Amino acid sequence: MKKEIIIGPILILIFWYFLYIFKLINPLFLPSPHSVIHQFFKLLCSLLVWREIGHTLFRTILGFIFSALIGIPIGLFMGYYKRIYSSFEFLVDFFRSLPAIALFPLFMFFFGIGDTAKIATAIFTCSLIVIINSIYGVTSTKKTRQLVAHLMEANSKEIFRKVILMDALPQIFIGLRTSLSFSVIVIVATEMFIGNYGIGRRIYDAQLTYRVSEMYSYIIYAGLLGYSLNKGFVFIEKRFIHWSGK
Repeated sequence: MKKEIIIGPILILIFWYFLYIFKLINPLFLPSPHSVIHQFFKLLCSLLVWREIGHTLFRTILGFIFSALIGIPIGLFMGYYKRIYSSFEFLVDFFRSLPAIALFPLFMFFFGIGDTAKIATAIFTCSLIVIINSIYGVTSTKKTRQLVAHLMEANSKEIFRKVILMDALPQIFIGLRTSLSFSVIVIVATEMFIGNYGIGRRIYDAQLTYRVSEMYSYIIYAGLLGYSLNKGFVFIEKRFIHWSGK
């Protein structure tokens, strides 16, 4: 592990201890770091936290997969056909500007109070991110490569598959990586509204009953989940999109 990685957490802990020792924030709302760390590892040894992580992870991955399956084809299609993009540009930008949580009650009307509403909210939000990045990836492809392909008498399908798509993939992966992070955020937030399981639900329940150390512990778990997914995705991206920037 690089030494630089632990500098940030150490500085946060020092600042946290400073606030706690000098009582700059009410200890009821900001407990000591050691009490939170103790609670964190206590939960880690129980099956409960793994169940909550499992529920959140399942919803996150499902929302991400469907957003990729929906967003990439639509984005490639809109990026390739300029008139289609011009026709739907307003709708894409309009819905992209809407906060995901503001739409959650609407999804509850259509899909009920189960997992479907949570996942649908994540799909809606994340697919827009993938669409926009896919469009940008297609429109920013280098024209010289397409010209060379034309000179080599490649047909339209070959140019799209071997030139445009390959050039667009790095930007598409940026959209996928961003959508994965947003999927975690949306799922954890929607879990606070309804349901009995998930990290978001545990955060909200702990806050209601003033189990503050437990609340902070679950917040850390949510952050670690997002961090781990992001690092895993970056690892995959570097293996498959090795030509990025070349």
